[in-house]
Amino acid sequence: MFMFKAAILGVVEGLTEFLPVSSTGHLVIFSNLIDFYSHSSKEFVDMFNMVIQLGAILAVVILYRKKIIDTILNLFPSKNTPLEDSGMYFWGMIVISCIPAAAIGIPFDDLVEYYLFNPTTVATALFFGGILMIIAESKLRKHSNVSLSKITITPRQAIIIGLFQVFSIIPGVSRSASTIIGGWVAGLGTVAAAEYSFFLAIPVMFGQALLNILDARGNLVSMEWMALFVGFAVSFIVALLVIGSFLDFLKKKPMKLFAYYRMIFAFLVLAYGLFFPWK
Repeated sequence: MFMFKAAILGVVEGLTEFLPVSSTGHLVIFSNLIDFYSHSSKEFVDMFNMVIQLGAILAVVILYRKKIIDTILNLFPSKNTPLEDSGMYFWGMIVISCIPAAAIGIPFDDLVEYYLFNPTTVATALFFGGILMIIAESKLRKHSNVSLSKITITPRQAIIIGLFQVFSIIPGVSRSASTIIGGWVAGLGTVAAAEYSFFLAIPVMFGQALLNILDARGNLVSMEWMALFVGFAVSFIVALLVIGSFLDFLKKKPMKLFAYYRMIFAFLVLAYGLFFPWK
């Protein structure tokens, strides 16, 4: 049963990591529903959340391997590679975008987890975040399907997107939603903003996952290690299937459909809590 629950959360993570619906928020709610963490150590809880996110991020690495390899092969500017086309420039913009959330999130991580990681907070953030998505899309969305590979992110755009990513520290807001909206504010089309959001997740998740693995490597039992593997594998496979479909969706459909889902799901979570109080 423990492995089955790990697989369920792997599916939830793989489905929601790159959609503007908050994977962290969904994990908070579904882990509470299936009572996955009640008998687990904090080390395992932290590591499991990171490892299944790492599975989803690995899907991005696989799907965008050509872009990643190209940035490595052309890491430094040269006669044939202008600064703006170099890997150093691209990853430099990624680092710039990561700084605001890291500066606020790292010092207050424990406080955020203690006070905000609960279904009621998540549902509230999902609902009001959905409203903001509808407003932002109606006012800011550019109807452009140009991919990230066809444009150059400027330092100004990287900073704006990074500032919007700060809001995703609140579970239920969604890193994908906040960075896509930040991309709109910065002048990007939806597809380019979504792809940039994918790349933003790579250094953050790999770093956090590595730290958690090093911290807890000697404190887990064999069943917990197996649960990590199951969650990782399921999340990776599901995310592989979701990413391409999500980009195709964004080329044809409005983001407000996700906003409607967020608000309906938030209502159901709050209603459930009235009859069956959340733990």
